[in-house]
Amino acid sequence: MQRRAFLVVGGRTVVAALAAATGSPNLLFAKDRTPSSVALEQRIADVLAAYDAQGNHRTGTPTDKASAEWLAKKVQELGAEPELEPFALSRVDPQSCHLRIADRRIDGVPLFDANFTDGEGVRGRLGPLGSDAEIGLAETEPLGVTEGFRAQAGPVAEARQSRHKAVVLLTRGSHPGLFLLNAGSFTKPIGPPTLQVSSVESGWLQEQARQRPEATLVAHASRTAAEALNVTLKVAGSNPALAPLVFMAPRSGWWQCVSEQGSRLACWLETIRVLAAGKPARDSFFVALSGHELGLLGIYDYQKRRGDLVRRAHAWIFIGSDIGAPRQPNLIHASDEVLEQWMVRSLEKEGLTVNAKTPYASAARGEARPVQQGGGRFVTLVCSSEVYHNVADRWPEAVDVATLARYASAFANGALELAQQQS
Repeated sequence: MQRRAFLVVGGRTVVAALAAATGSPNLLFAKDRTPSSVALEQRIADVLAAYDAQGNHRTGTPTDKASAEWLAKKVQELGAEPELEPFALSRVDPQSCHLRIADRRIDGVPLFDANFTDGEGVRGRLGPLGSDAEIGLAETEPLGVTEGFRAQAGPVAEARQSRHKAVVLLTRGSHPGLFLLNAGSFTKPIGPPTLQVSSVESGWLQEQARQRPEATLVAHASRTAAEALNVTLKVAGSNPALAPLVFMAPRSGWWQCVSEQGSRLACWLETIRVLAAGKPARDSFFVALSGHELGLLGIYDYQKRRGDLVRRAHAWIFIGSDIGAPRQPNLIHASDEVLEQWMVRSLEKEGLTVNAKTPYASAARGEARPVQQGGGRFVTLVCSSEVYHNVADRWPEAVDVATLARYASAFANGALELAQQQS
């Protein structure tokens, strides 16, 4: 089914249409499906379609702002009272960004946490990373669920520390294409101007690098003072003396990122819906974070406003990326066995199994990292994806709605269990 044809499908027929889009007829049309499961899949489909249609969710852009306002309205529809909490950033706006060799031009995207060139760029020979060429050529490794952010550390770190005047970075994924890297050092850019280009160009560029041709690399970008928004709310419990829960889900990223971020938001909203109706004992705080792809800016602002919440919270539940990506494994990382087993049980109740676990003391990924560093308890679940940070992360192909609905139920019902505990 073509995307545009799919998006015009209306009402309840949207769920039936997903069978063709996801290739999961057994899940979608199982005999044990109930009216409530059909309704949940419909809610999720509506959220993902709307999120995808908004456009590129890069932090601090007009789309990012409009998406925050849309999400706040979705929260209000659930009977909760959201707040939009702003934080400032110096937004990067790419201008001319390309590599030119003779009469061949290859467009790309600069690393947002490296330095930039002016409009004229850098001229010199192209050669392998670490050579004496003025422009180095490097290549990343595909990113998998078990490797996380560490998969990119080698080639990117070497590029940042190199003496090249500029670097071309071929980005590899599960298939040929452009797979952008997050800007972990966004507030303190380091290393030479670096242009990310599609791995489609790998063979030709590797051959060119062996010949050391003259090349021009332009990674020109401007900076604009901007504002981004975290969407926050509280679902009050009956006993404020109990340590609260925190549920966090990043909402910004590269391109439409419907599997990476949209799937998290669907789980986040479903958890709000269940807790708001469930009369919990504990207070529950929710935050949908901008700044995810730019050094996790949003979580640091959120924590700064809330003093000792990192340690005071009973647990931080980090809803990981790409939940419900078709035919992809999952991974759990918890700070301790109690939270890990809570997540395992919550998944098992929805017929979901755990494919991999990260040792408790391992470095946490994403926004769970500052929680871990601050001594807080946390648990996260993440899935792998074939379109992670790629322009193809679109609705409806990138998500299996029936599977995502099971994950959403696991988070929501498991959250209610935690929130109703009296100790």
